[in-house]
Amino acid sequence: MRVIAGSKKGLPLKAVPGMSTRPTTDKVKESIFNMIGPYFDGGIAVDLFAGSGNLGIESLSRGIETCIFIEKDPKAVQTIKDNLMKSRLEDAGEIFKADATRAVKAFEKRELKIDLLFVDPPYNKIMYYDLVQTLIDKGCMNDNAIIVCEHEKNVTLEKSYGDFELVKKEIYGSTVISIYRCLKEEEN
Repeated sequence: MRVIAGSKKGLPLKAVPGMSTRPTTDKVKESIFNMIGPYFDGGIAVDLFAGSGNLGIESLSRGIETCIFIEKDPKAVQTIKDNLMKSRLEDAGEIFKADATRAVKAFEKRELKIDLLFVDPPYNKIMYYDLVQTLIDKGCMNDNAIIVCEHEKNVTLEKSYGDFELVKKEIYGSTVISIYRCLKEEEN
């Protein structure tokens, strides 16, 4: 596992020890960033179910200003800390050892506006995709935000969450990447 592009290109990242997480492969990660635009001009990313922090660190390397990592597994939290320190991005990352549902409630209190959201819960926890709708309902998503959901092939996600519609879906073996963007027409 490594950073694929940007300011930290080529930097190897640690995986979470044990079998508690399922890291996004470099091939899938590269495809995700090719689909959503390879580079960013600032903004806030949230990596729910962050695991090793792989996706969030990649987004920081590609220009996201701040990434908030949500992870409840203590080994994963330590791995994120280690990877942020190794990449010298610790000032750009915030790590919260918390359940994703609790974290989403905290985002509303902070009046957080997310530009890039990664949702990759454990594959048997389908109900966590409902947090996408919760974040939209609570006003935590910018209108131009991108939502990236990683899920199993046998899981069918919604065609839309509020004004965010499924714009791209790619299959990589047993993994599916679903990309959502807000397609509502701006009123004049």
